[in-house]
Amino acid sequence: MRAVRYHEHGGPEVLRVDDVDRPEPGPGDVVVEVAGAGINPVDTYFREGAYEPFTLPMVPGVDAAGDVVAVGEDVEGVSVGDAVVATGLSKDHYGACAEYVAVPDDRFATLPSGVDPVAAGGAGVAAVTAWRALIDHAGLEPAETALIHGGSGGVGHAAVQVAAAAGARVVTTAAPPYHDRLDALGADVVLDYGRDDLREAVGDASDGGPDVILDHRLDDYLQFDADVAAHDGRIVGIGENDPAVGFTNDGVARGKDLTYQFMSMFNTPELSAPLGRVARLMGTGDLEIEVARTYDLAEVADAHRDVMADSFLGKLVVTP
Repeated sequence: MRAVRYHEHGGPEVLRVDDVDRPEPGPGDVVVEVAGAGINPVDTYFREGAYEPFTLPMVPGVDAAGDVVAVGEDVEGVSVGDAVVATGLSKDHYGACAEYVAVPDDRFATLPSGVDPVAAGGAGVAAVTAWRALIDHAGLEPAETALIHGGSGGVGHAAVQVAAAAGARVVTTAAPPYHDRLDALGADVVLDYGRDDLREAVGDASDGGPDVILDHRLDDYLQFDADVAAHDGRIVGIGENDPAVGFTNDGVARGKDLTYQFMSMFNTPELSAPLGRVARLMGTGDLEIEVARTYDLAEVADAHRDVMADSFLGKLVVTP
């Protein structure tokens, strides 16, 4: 089969398409013919060596979706021909930027009929992170208000929909070209993140302050979150551009009894559990993964550049 691999760490130019053996399912694995493999910023961290993969040469790609073509021993509840969505690959397992990928049975869920497998290929990191942040960690409840920073991003646009499906009032930030689409995806209020009065606008949109905040840029918004959150608010941090994050006034957070949770999707005990919830939402139409652009295997280097450089709504997906 054809697979994208990097034989050494470096920039996107180290990615190349190789001919390799098609994987065979080990005990507890299924082999999936890849219809879509989402590209995420974390893929570039593995390629650069900031995160260490288990071996080199390495196939990148954390996310996948497609049809099962082989089932290993000890795997139950799935058959050849079933469509599945998977995530959590490429750290300790070969990734999904290939024609076929072997997936452990704790990292996939079956897809309901009618779900586009290309779009589902971009769901894993984005939607599982959104689910874990809002539901598992923050305990978002119906009628609460959630603030989603960066609603046009991969995680952001999934989080808007997960929060809406949970019955919350959804406030999000994005550049103006994406406001109408985020409104259609379930946001109650969409605010331009560049406006000078953003603190006041969030307060007005959330009746005094959001109960839950999902923050993808803690270096920019850690103090902002404390300033705008409701009393007893829960803030979940999923990333930053600069790891040196800190408060300028932590008294605001203490005064409101705020709770902070910093998380990584890779710490999920069993990825198949939130993946199953995500798949169900896609099946009911409550979650749509927007595919901003698709790439073939020879263009994965371009996808790695674009995911770190371009502004787009949704996900970039490789279609082998």
